[in-house]
Amino acid sequence: MNKRIVKTLMIVSLSISGLLLVLNLQSVTIALATIGNEPKVNDSTFQVMKSNAEKELTSLDKKLKANMPETNYLVVNSTMNEFYLYKGDELIKKDMCSTGSYVLLKKSEKEKWMFKTPKGEFRILNKTKDPVWKKPDWAFVEEGLPVPSYNHPSRFEYGVLGDYSLSLGDGYLIHGTLFQRFLGLPVTHGCIRLNDENLELVYKSMPMGAKVYIF
Repeated sequence: MNKRIVKTLMIVSLSISGLLLVLNLQSVTIALATIGNEPKVNDSTFQVMKSNAEKELTSLDKKLKANMPETNYLVVNSTMNEFYLYKGDELIKKDMCSTGSYVLLKKSEKEKWMFKTPKGEFRILNKTKDPVWKKPDWAFVEEGLPVPSYNHPSRFEYGVLGDYSLSLGDGYLIHGTLFQRFLGLPVTHGCIRLNDENLELVYKSMPMGAKVYIF
């Protein structure tokens, strides 16, 4: 029962309707766990309440399955720095990842960056093999270097994102890392980092448009 609720939280707590569904599931589970300890409820009343609670739980479970993505999807726990790759309700892979560090980089009052991973529901917008990183302004500020022009050759770095990248939009990527010993820690500038094996699995398992849930 608890496992079902945890999975539900990961999948549907990113929308109002999903949140209501989770709250309903939690209330039903609490009812089933505690109703038998209520001294004022006789056996027949208890059985009716238990039956109603189980019916509601079954109904909510059907709604959850009806809203489950048809393609593979990824769930990212940015607090625990873990990812879960699913096919329907089947867990394909669970492992460590790295997400945003929440470090604030400040150049001036007008130019500052908070390195956090966004939360919500996203889709895979683009997939790239052998990606090239185009360094944003903050990468130069972080290194104490002058910021070059938009297409200056110094902005382009090869081999630092791993063999693949998957775009979530607004510059946020799922990609590899040269520093795999840091996986499991909040050390990124907002992107989601995976090791080489997991990156290849996610890249090959997630089609264009596949959903990514980050919480």
